Amino acid sequence: MKSKKKTDRLKPIRCILALPFLAALILVGCRSDAPVIFSIHPAIGVMGEPMTILGSFFGDERDSSYVTIGGAQPTGTAYMEWYDNRIRLRVPDFGEAGLVFVHVGGRRSNGVLFANQATMPRAVDDGRPGLGPMVTSVSPQAGAVGSVVTITGSGFGGSRGSGGVFFSRNSGTVAGMRPWSEEWEHIQVSDAEFGYELWSDREIRVRIPSGATSGNMEVRTARGRSSPLFFEINGSPGTKDFVDRRSFMISYSVNIRTGNAETPNTLHLWVPTPAASVAHQNAELLFSNPEPFIQDYFGTSLYRLDNLEAHGSTDINLSWMVEVYGIRTSVQSQAIRREAVSPIRNAHTRSCPRLPSDDPRIRNLATSILAGENNPYLQARRIYDWMLNIAWEDRVQGDIFQAIEARRADPFIGTLLYATLLRAAGIPTQPVAGVLVGRNNQTMNHYWVEFWLDGLGWIPVDPAMGAGAIPEAFAHPGGAAFEDAPGNPADFYFGNIDNRRIVFSRGFTDLSQMDPRGRTVTHVRSFALQSPWEEAVGGIEAYSSLWGNIIITGMHAQ
Repeated sequence: MKSKKKTDRLKPIRCILALPFLAALILVGCRSDAPVIFSIHPAIGVMGEPMTILGSFFGDERDSSYVTIGGAQPTGTAYMEWYDNRIRLRVPDFGEAGLVFVHVGGRRSNGVLFANQATMPRAVDDGRPGLGPMVTSVSPQAGAVGSVVTITGSGFGGSRGSGGVFFSRNSGTVAGMRPWSEEWEHIQVSDAEFGYELWSDREIRVRIPSGATSGNMEVRTARGRSSPLFFEINGSPGTKDFVDRRSFMISYSVNIRTGNAETPNTLHLWVPTPAASVAHQNAELLFSNPEPFIQDYFGTSLYRLDNLEAHGSTDINLSWMVEVYGIRTSVQSQAIRREAVSPIRNAHTRSCPRLPSDDPRIRNLATSILAGENNPYLQARRIYDWMLNIAWEDRVQGDIFQAIEARRADPFIGTLLYATLLRAAGIPTQPVAGVLVGRNNQTMNHYWVEFWLDGLGWIPVDPAMGAGAIPEAFAHPGGAAFEDAPGNPADFYFGNIDNRRIVFSRGFTDLSQMDPRGRTVTHVRSFALQSPWEEAVGGIEAYSSLWGNIIITGMHAQ
């Protein structure tokens, strides 16, 4: 392959296809032998049309496995594709709407509702109650972030589908702002926080999401919204406010240049998309050329490029709009308590290859730093202060153990080290990746951390910014970020975050391959923490990929 000349806009990443490996999709870190359905596309469709089922543990071949839709089993000729993580088949003409199940080796998956578009009810606005959701009771009527709430009523639907439960959220009173739209007043219960425990037609059990505040709570489904009921958020060890809204328009691109290639071939690209969070709202895809194969695939847009020509060139171009808020927290450390049972703690304190929190070297270091401190908030602060006292550089080689030995780190290694030490202390933690927006709207890849406090939710920490280890153009991202900062950046960036960063991943995203024969490529230190990024199948012998920088095409501050 010929080398590529680096430009201001494009970062060349040269890819020689590597040996195949399998990357199983990890939800909570434990593998199950039973098939699992993550989603179906379309969820509302037409009989006789194709359906794609995404999930895991389907098996590489169908053999005696099968799918049922509303109790009906399609004929063998209906199956178009069957892979371990994807099934594509034609919905039977004779079938009906109902739950979709995958049956493998005598074990049945979870059910996901498929609706027949031809029989969908039409809403009638006659001023009387219809088929929409109706809430009759909420128990308890008050609770803290992370606690479980049971909602009873009717018309919720047999499965959640595109529905959700929404709580009120803080409207930015610290900055004197008022919500500009109805959507800003509410946040949805989060799957990433294990928010949905049960969804049936008459009962829903959810966990209160991070960022919720006292106010109206409601259930929303495809059939409408329930009447709002007041829910009080109490028992919190502090406050969290979302301020200084900025709207960013961004664009980025991928250029693929093919070397020797024969048909048939396919190149899959997982292109990161802006991540949703309470401070990162209303992301909207404005433009995509070509259209993605699947627009929302675990935090990415999945593109499928079929039968690329030898020595040809293909481009993918995207443009998004996203709203970003700064975060201000105030914590009363003496009021912090740890839940006895917490799925968030189980998932986000687990040791993994990238965050080896059970390594004796990490545990010993954490123990020495904490010096007997047991309060999780004060523990996080002690480890943060230790991080500020190491040497920070633009880029260091090696891993977190070499960083410990040399007492040197960069924003990427420093984020992994801080997150690993927090997990070793039993504090739920996830690394965050995205871009900083500096003066003149230039961008740079950046990394920081969120840790979880029971009753309050995710708390942002940016050790690199606190240590001043950022180029001058990015060191002071807007005057508003420092006008109310408590003293200096070292204090500000423990528990607070500015509004000049765009998030692309919260935690690691481990994606499954689209084809077990595929050859994958992963990009480390990019603007998202995911694996893989690219997968080639078939007759592509070599190619090069150039992933463009995130470009700010517009910004509006309120």
